[in-house]
Amino acid sequence: MPLLFSEYICLAIMSFPYSYSILGLVPGIILTFVVAGLVLYTSLIVWEFCLRHPEVKDVCDIGQLLFWNQKWAWWVTACMFLLNNTFIQGLHILTGAKYLNTMSDHSLCTIIFSVIMAIVSWLCSLPRTFDTLAKAAAASAFFTFVSVLLAAIFAAVEDHPGGPDGAKWPSLGAPTVLAVPAAGTTFVSGMNAFMNISYTFIGQITIPSFIAEMKEPRDFPKALWAVTIAEVILFSLVGGIVYGYTGTQYNTAPAFGSLGNEIYLKISFSFMIPTLIFLGVLYASVSARFMFFRLFAGTRHLGNNTVIGWVGWAGILAVTWIVAFIIAEVIPFFSDLLSIMSSLFDSFFGFIFWGTAYIRMRKADYGDGYITSRGWKSILGLV
Repeated sequence: MPLLFSEYICLAIMSFPYSYSILGLVPGIILTFVVAGLVLYTSLIVWEFCLRHPEVKDVCDIGQLLFWNQKWAWWVTACMFLLNNTFIQGLHILTGAKYLNTMSDHSLCTIIFSVIMAIVSWLCSLPRTFDTLAKAAAASAFFTFVSVLLAAIFAAVEDHPGGPDGAKWPSLGAPTVLAVPAAGTTFVSGMNAFMNISYTFIGQITIPSFIAEMKEPRDFPKALWAVTIAEVILFSLVGGIVYGYTGTQYNTAPAFGSLGNEIYLKISFSFMIPTLIFLGVLYASVSARFMFFRLFAGTRHLGNNTVIGWVGWAGILAVTWIVAFIIAEVIPFFSDLLSIMSSLFDSFFGFIFWGTAYIRMRKADYGDGYITSRGWKSILGLV
């Protein structure tokens, strides 16, 4: 459960006020509930599929099983899996650099801060088991909760909002809160806002890896329900409150920049530091384990503390963090990077894979005519 909470209770929560400012408060909250429900349902499908196929260790094994047990499906899934994780690492390098910039009043070039963030994250990635990470996961989720809660409280009690560079308060008048999208909202901006919401919920890609490590995989739904309920409450409240007090004109992503009081901004942002490091470390560890287990399969380096094993592990992590650093420098905008990640990977790892898994399992249970034999249940599940 700590790993699940740390994966979902994360920095991306602070993109919700921005998304609500584009979509309008009512559609934004409705979409929050809808996406949460869809992700909960598909995550239960992932769990059921993993129970039926205990031999799978990660999403790539599932990809091969789903697509006619072809090796090319494994390789395609593996490439997408590693890219997805590396993009997430890049997101945390980018935001960590922004944090250091904020705290130092821009005393150094952002690239230098990005290098510092990448090196620190690489060092924190070196432990080789999820047991070690699980100890830090609960703390990460707790500090994220404190950070976003403080941001919401500070937004409510401060005299006025802040805003992005070039649009600071009061240049655009009093904050305006819209129940529906503003006239002239484009499809691109609306979809961008929606993908910021969907990205925060969609995390099924790591579930097979977590289940493979669990002593009691059948207990997974309990953790999933707890996390989903916490997500919906926290995301909606933080998004709605911060948007309500900062308005459409002064919203930034992440929303810390929407705070007008610099002390409030630095305090709330500082509590996010454990998550900025930990969540990138979590995805780096998942990627490194995936590659390490295959490179050293059948050798003594896999389970023993050998020099070659540790050099290989550290080298794999270094490569992922270098690529992540490049991504952070090429796409140095938080909201845009979230949207690109969502559009590239979330449709596959969030819905398409698990819709295919649902069809395969129901065919195995009820035969090729399961849609007609089970009636509305099959139609609803398929949709």
